[in-house]
Amino acid sequence: MSDSNSKFVILAALTGNGLIAISKFVASIFTGSTAMLAEGIHSVIDTGNQGLLLLGMKRAQKPPDEKFPFGYGKEIYFWSFMVAVLLFTAGAGISIYEGVEKILHPHPIDHPLVNYIVLGLAILFEGTSWAIAAKEFRRVKGSWGVLETVRRGKDPNKFLILFEDTAAIAGLLLAMGGLALVQFTGIEVFDGIASIGIGLILAFSSVWLAIETKGLLIGEAANKYIVDEIREEVSAHKAVARINEIPTMHIGPEYVLANISLRFVGGLSGTELQDAIADLDRRIKKRCPTVKRIFIEAEHEADPSIGHDSPAVTN
Repeated sequence: MSDSNSKFVILAALTGNGLIAISKFVASIFTGSTAMLAEGIHSVIDTGNQGLLLLGMKRAQKPPDEKFPFGYGKEIYFWSFMVAVLLFTAGAGISIYEGVEKILHPHPIDHPLVNYIVLGLAILFEGTSWAIAAKEFRRVKGSWGVLETVRRGKDPNKFLILFEDTAAIAGLLLAMGGLALVQFTGIEVFDGIASIGIGLILAFSSVWLAIETKGLLIGEAANKYIVDEIREEVSAHKAVARINEIPTMHIGPEYVLANISLRFVGGLSGTELQDAIADLDRRIKKRCPTVKRIFIEAEHEADPSIGHDSPAVTN
């Protein structure tokens, strides 16, 4: 998914959630439904989350400087993690609190038809946003399964909106179910139970998102197939005798740093070593476009200090 596609998906979700939040709060005030209030809070949190994602995308585009020589790509991961924190603390916490309060102090719901209309419109808007996000997600995942795509994905924007919209639709259906139970049974605590259920959905969403972004935030390695491609290019080079290790790290969704420890064959001159390093750099970046920076720790077979890494040669 390109940055423009990601931004379009986020803007579509932000606009829809903003309008939905307003309608839910109006309906909650008019009818007294706690589940509707919880849904309004859910939509406000989602709207704020999309704003944070846009902020992260903008800040991640800042060029490298003296303080951050590898750039600001991890800004996306930081703000995605903040989204998870807000979902858990504000969204889930408030929804569960309001649900418990309604169970302890139940009160009737007035004009339930208003809630049905608002929830129906919200499902329509969320469904539209979900369809847009799902279309882009299918384009990204290719032949991978959904869970595999999320595990391998290095850009939270590619799955976060889809997951948020899925949780939102589940919450809307739960709120509608709670409202229907109150209306048909006359037992008002069902409205509070629905609010607690919405809070639990948000809590699960936030924990799952935090787990997926934590590794990227602290420095997750590139996917195995990228490391394997780097290894193939290096091992096939005539100047390389042995590969020691290839640690990698994602600086941003499309920015991989690779540190290659290897041993060159004996008999190479200084110029030949420099040419080999330059050739390796070119070959790897051509095959793996996301690998932007390469550091090579070079050993030479004829080096009497074999067993100790010589000073790193970098590109």
